[in-house]
Formats: sequence, C-alpha cells, structure tokens
Amino acid sequence: MIQKWYDPFSTGEWAKRTFSFLNLGLLMLIVAFGASEFRFDWCEKLVGTYLSATNALRPETGALWEAGRQASNAHKSLDRIITQKQDSRRSVQGADSFSHLLERLGPGEWVTLEKEQFKILYLSISPGIARQLIDPSHLVWLLNGNITDRIFCEGLAKGISIYFIDSRNRVVRQIDLKKNTITEIESRNAPVKGRIAEIEAFSNRIYPAAQFFDAMFKLPTEMISELMVDPDLLLKQEGTIQQVGIWNEAEGGYIKLGFEFEHRGENRVLLIQAREWAVWQLSIHLKGVDE
Repeated sequence: MIQKWYDPFSTGEWAKRTFSFLNLGLLMLIVAFGASEFRFDWCEKLVGTYLSATNALRPETGALWEAGRQASNAHKSLDRIITQKQDSRRSVQGADSFSHLLERLGPGEWVTLEKEQFKILYLSISPGIARQLIDPSHLVWLLNGNITDRIFCEGLAKGISIYFIDSRNRVVRQIDLKKNTITEIESRNAPVKGRIAEIEAFSNRIYPAAQFFDAMFKLPTEMISELMVDPDLLLKQEGTIQQVGIWNEAEGGYIKLGFEFEHRGENRVLLIQAREWAVWQLSIHLKGVDE
C-alpha cells in the first residue's frame, strides 16, 4: 500500500523516522559532548581562557558605576553653572553703577552687557571722570556705529574687564577697572566733610570764591567749559561756595579743583576735574589779580 503525503504516519513509520541513523548519530554526539564536558570541564576552561584574554578590554563593574556617577555629577554641575549664569545675568541687568556691577559679578564670571546698559553705567559717573575712562567721541562710535557686535564683562579678583567685540569675535576695545579705581571714581562725586585748607595738596593755591570766578569769567567761553567740566555736580550741592583750590599736580591731562561749600555751619569740599591747559590759563589771570 502506497502512503500518500497527507496520510498520517503509522507506528512503524514513526519508529523508522525516530531511530534513523541521522538521529542516532546526533544523539550519540550530544551524549559524547556532555560526557566529555563533565569529565574534562573543557567548556569552562575555554570560556575562562577567553575572559582572561579579554579582561583588559572590559571595564570593571566599579568603573561602570564610577562613570555613571561622574556623568550624573557633570549634569548637575552643568545645571548649576547655567543657573548661576542666569542669576548673574539678571543681577547684572539691574546694576546702575560700576560699583554695583562689581558687587554682582564674581571672579571668573562672564556676562553680556547690553549697549544701553553700558550707557547707563557710563553716564552714572561725572563727565570729567568718564572722559578719562574712555573718550565720549570714541564711545559714540563703539555704541552707535557698526563696529561693536556685543559687550562682554568679566569679573576679576580685584575688579572687572569690559570687552567690546566685533562681528568677527575680535576685541576692538578693552577697559580694565580695578576695585580701588571704581571706588575712587565714584567717591569723587561725593563731597568730603571739612575745609579745603585741611587738604595739603591745595596748599598755597587756595583762592576766595569771588576772586576765582572773576578770573574765570575773563577767559573765553570755550575755555570756561574746560574748567567747569562737571557743572552739574556743583549745582546739586547745597550752600555757598567759600573758597576754591587748585590741586598741586596734574594727572592724565586733568587737574582737580576743590570747591568748599558752607551750609548750616557745616563745610564740605567737592572735587571736580578740569583740563590742565585751561587751569594754567586761569592761574595766569589769578596771579594778575593778586598783583
């Protein structure tokens, strides 16, 4: 009887297929493989040899944990740096003077200053002192021309540095301000209690207010403006000008003038900057009056 392919296998056919030479050979091979493994442990030795040979290429379990911990710490540090930078930027945006900027910017911190904010900082100091920091005509070109792309401010241990950067990332102007310089700049706007005669640098060059102004008004108008560089500071003071002194030394093309005010029995001295050449012309007229 011929069995067709779709007919179910008979018991003899199942036995014939099960105990075929191929199946028996495969079974004997598996048994021999298992027996040799139990007898000689060659599989474990082979795996051990492979692991030993590749041990240097595989990281230790502790190193994996350490790498993960370092990555986590790096992310936390990065988040902290970003947060600090955002806080510094918000804090610096509210600064209205160079001293406030110095207080709010720590060493090694960088922030970007808007051009309008730098104008506020620059205009917060008296014109005579500001002109020594950077000439106004140069600043007009830096802020209103097409040369400056952005302004960076770097906090230092003893001050700040301000960089004017162009579109090619080049520094076109740098201003370095030390802490003591900023303090000196902003303290010049405040009068000092006492009399001008008590300041040694004015000795032998102190004149009554009427004599000083009479000599000054004999000068050309354009020269007077170089003497009274900061008239707004004088107008803000209360009281009467008693005496005016001329500082004994020039610095950076300027000479200090000291105006002594008397108000309600209290004397104060306000220092302003005047152009050196204009002061010398004024001194000639003062000497003429003395003679």
